[in-house]
Amino acid sequence: MPAAHLRSLDGSADLRGLDPATVAITAGRGSGEPGAPMNVPVHLTSMYTAGGDVGYAREGNPSWTALEEALGALEGGTALVFASGMGAATAVFEQLDVGAVVVAPADAYTGTRGYLEDADARGRLRVRLVDVADTDATLAACEGAALLWAESPTNPLLAVADLPALAAGARAGGTVLVVDNTFATPLLQRPLELGADLVVHSATKFIAGHSDVLLGAVVTADADRAARLADRRTMLGAVPGPLAAYLALRGLRTLPVRLERAQSNAAELARRLDDHPAVRRVRYPGLPSDPGHGRAAAQMRGFGAMLAFETATVAAADRVCERVRLLTHATSLGGVETTLERRRRHPNEELTPPTLVRVSVGCEDVDDLWSDLRQALEPA
Repeated sequence: MPAAHLRSLDGSADLRGLDPATVAITAGRGSGEPGAPMNVPVHLTSMYTAGGDVGYAREGNPSWTALEEALGALEGGTALVFASGMGAATAVFEQLDVGAVVVAPADAYTGTRGYLEDADARGRLRVRLVDVADTDATLAACEGAALLWAESPTNPLLAVADLPALAAGARAGGTVLVVDNTFATPLLQRPLELGADLVVHSATKFIAGHSDVLLGAVVTADADRAARLADRRTMLGAVPGPLAAYLALRGLRTLPVRLERAQSNAAELARRLDDHPAVRRVRYPGLPSDPGHGRAAAQMRGFGAMLAFETATVAAADRVCERVRLLTHATSLGGVETTLERRRRHPNEELTPPTLVRVSVGCEDVDDLWSDLRQALEPA
């Protein structure tokens, strides 16, 4: 019987024992009753008739619920979607008391670090930045901390954190562990199973996957945390539009095949870049020579579709971004198209090597991608 029709007695999908690739396609389909639509439709409303569970659209929408069911099933917890990845992150940080200590990667996503630096400057939070790949130093910094924010792999340096060790150490010290799982996605890494308390996604990226949606998500296996986050979402108004939620769920349905192709492309491009004389270093956990390879192999189901490489000079890195014709010079990531950029061109990227080019590998033919990259790497 097709997985989409495996139903328990209450009409919900029974997803036990299914592969995540199947869950991505099956979860969040609605009741499955005869005559029901295959996809939960877009619910465009700002209010609901009195007497139901929800009265106002800031409190809930069936289009969100379908996406939350699917994402929660993939991560192994209760998911809440937000208007953006930063909306999701802010909701987590806003749970903390004034003056609480937060430990975070020094090379974390620019938006996250920007928020934390602002919160620290205002006295809202106290922030300690660490090399999250250095487990001992990270756990030492967690002394007296309320929250440890981890990325793995990190953005944009592709460093890999030892999530089980960080989870055990944080728990022993009473520190909440939050993992930004945007790069890995729940298909490649399930931080809740590794001991994390919360998982955050910029669903704008691989989950939605088509460069047309702004959306974020938080997932937790703790019902009380989920309820508090839902209250915070309503209070702050960081709610997603129903069309964005619908598009993100549609994107999630193809995440398994998109990620499989993009990851295969990334592995091949990483190998070819590693052999190119104009490239000084390649950062990709799938390369056996990468410092994070062993950890990634132990805690991930694959190495992902993100890579970075460094050239000899800033001029050479800029030239690559300017000369590509098939790849797109753009700042976001996770879409079906391959994008790249020199990250140091942005403010607040002081720790990023000046010549580092981050590449979000898409689903094009890998030889076409390589042909474009190779000609862009040629000397002027």
